[in-house]
Amino acid sequence: MSGIVLSASVRQNLLSLQSTADLLATTQNRLSTGKSVNSALDNPTNFFTAQSLDNRASDINNLLDGIANGVQVLQAANTGITSLQKLIDSAKSIANQALQTTVGYSTKSNVSATISGATAADLRGTTSFASATASSNVVFSGAAGGTTAASGTTTLGATIGSFASTGATAGDGTTALTGAITLIATNGTTATGLAGNAQPADGDTLTVNGKTITFRSGAAPASTAVPSGSGVSGNLVTDGNGNTTVYLASATVNDLLSAIDLASGVKTVSISSGAATIAVSASQPGAAVSTAAAGAVTLKSSTGADLSVTGKADLLKALGLTTAVGGGNATVNVNRTTSAASLGATIADGSTLNVDGHVITFKNAPIPGSTGAPSVPTGYGASGNVLTDGNGNSTVYLQAGTVNDVLKAIDLATGVQTATINANGTATLATATGQTNSSINASGQLKLSTGVNADLSVTGTGNALNVLGLAGNTGTSTAFTAARTSGVGGITGKTLTFASFNGGTAVNVTFGDGTNGTVKTLDQLNTKLQANNLTATIDANGLLTVSTTNDYASSTIGSSAAGGAIGGTLTTSLTFSTASSPVQDTVAQTSRANLVSQYNNILNQIDTTSQDSSFNGVNLLNGDQLKLVFDETGKSNLSITGVTYNSKGLGLAALTSGVDFIDNAATNKVLSNLNAASSTLRSEASSLGSNLSVVQVRQDFNKSLINVLQTGSSNLTLADTNTEAANSQALSTRQSIAVSALSLANQSQQSVLQLLR
Repeated sequence: MSGIVLSASVRQNLLSLQSTADLLATTQNRLSTGKSVNSALDNPTNFFTAQSLDNRASDINNLLDGIANGVQVLQAANTGITSLQKLIDSAKSIANQALQTTVGYSTKSNVSATISGATAADLRGTTSFASATASSNVVFSGAAGGTTAASGTTTLGATIGSFASTGATAGDGTTALTGAITLIATNGTTATGLAGNAQPADGDTLTVNGKTITFRSGAAPASTAVPSGSGVSGNLVTDGNGNTTVYLASATVNDLLSAIDLASGVKTVSISSGAATIAVSASQPGAAVSTAAAGAVTLKSSTGADLSVTGKADLLKALGLTTAVGGGNATVNVNRTTSAASLGATIADGSTLNVDGHVITFKNAPIPGSTGAPSVPTGYGASGNVLTDGNGNSTVYLQAGTVNDVLKAIDLATGVQTATINANGTATLATATGQTNSSINASGQLKLSTGVNADLSVTGTGNALNVLGLAGNTGTSTAFTAARTSGVGGITGKTLTFASFNGGTAVNVTFGDGTNGTVKTLDQLNTKLQANNLTATIDANGLLTVSTTNDYASSTIGSSAAGGAIGGTLTTSLTFSTASSPVQDTVAQTSRANLVSQYNNILNQIDTTSQDSSFNGVNLLNGDQLKLVFDETGKSNLSITGVTYNSKGLGLAALTSGVDFIDNAATNKVLSNLNAASSTLRSEASSLGSNLSVVQVRQDFNKSLINVLQTGSSNLTLADTNTEAANSQALSTRQSIAVSALSLANQSQQSVLQLLR
């Protein structure tokens, strides 16, 4: 072919066409492979760098399978631990059921001795008591200056009060008012009746010292028609307690004043078969009563209470007792005065003292059985001015009562004195053996004997507590108390010891009053014994029994195995029984044996569960080791050492019937082991979780790294298809143009050939 000679233009066009064909072939190759670098010839640096990246990505990708298997091994182990934890919880439930089951022994080991008179509140036994004396504040008489001490004969009542009106007239306005004037008249302007506006109407009332006087129209009923317990006297019907009904048909001012005196205690009444006999109280000095004469109405109080009269103002004004007028109420007060013979402060009617649960009532009246007074009620007896029921409850009558009467009533309540009720209504008092009656000293202090039955406790209503100096230094105390003198109990000062029992704290107690570390009550003794796994009880006969707690029901007090030997000075004063051995409860022990069997079944499940917690032949709960490699060099790796978590590996041993679960202590030991196993599982679960987290992080990291490597490799070798497509199009165009140019170059030679033809 060397003989062929091409023209320069043809040769130039041919070379251009060959170059274009080469470029087009390269471009089409890139488009077909998608890579701009297909061999080392294309770009050695990029080709070999991309190949290295791809190789590393491939190596790491091969490791992902192993990492994924490692994740599953960890998941299998974690699932196993979760199941083991549930089995442990089931075992705990069985152990707790054993704790709640009836104690496995019908009788626990115990020692006992009888302490005469001992109770749960006082283990010391029989204690003797002596009466003590308590002092009140100074009580003063009503002597001038207020500094004279009261005495036993100082009266509770005071000098009677008196109030005299003047200028009272009948309805005509000129006739001087007398007791014979009627309360109502045909008209309100007669000389024989009260003024019209003053006349009481049916249903009107007066209130006198808390008692009620009621006005009724018409005549008083016959004695056979009055209510039961009431009595009629002239124009008055009274209930015997100061409440009176005045019948207005012919009632006079004297009738009204008599009703006022019945309410104030100036007069008394005795009732028999519906008839009332009214008399002046024997305690009323000079038989002073309320009167009306020569236009003057005189009101008298009793010695036992001040007088207070509240009623329609017009009625009281007509009697000259008030200047108030109208249909509304007005009040008239008539106060007593104190004297050297009476207390400086008077006790209010109706006040009470509650002494050791017995009630003393103060009443404004003469003592029943006295002249003109009602008879003594059945079952009661009078002594001086004290009426008693013989059981410590009394009424002190204020009109003639004295401080000595109050002291007598207090002694009856405390048991310092006793009362024998006689058939004639009197009471014979006697001082209890070894007791001293309460008294008042020269300084005016009440010296109250507590008695031996109970510590003294005095509360009250009204003002009795204050008047008698029993309300404390400030006068505001609501109770007065004093303790008896107590002797020592039978075992005071004695000691009781127990050596350490089943690892408890040894006991050494001294019996006493409960202070300074001594033991008095059963609760205090049990506080000491419980730390030594012992407990005490006492029965109604004083039998003190010390026995084991439920935790150690299978142990014997004083045995060489359990300890707890008894000692102390009390053992020489009392005879303690020999420590008995516990007696098994067959039914309870059978139940506990069944629980042992259930527990052992759980342990078998723990063993099989731990063996089955494997994946692909690797079991981290059966001692296997897992090694994971994270990079292609093998330098980045994680080794996880397995554990052996069968029952033995968790510190759990099979139980034996008759040995385990026999009492609470044995059961608690099993529970302690289960709690330790549970803690072990939780710790291992935490460790596995941490390792699993690491493995998953590395797994995700490797996946991301592979993507990075492959992306880097692609960036080095991949072609830009858009660019290559454009190049291909341009080269195709260029090739067409080159072919056309070559054709044109050949035309000149063809023209020469045509000439030669």
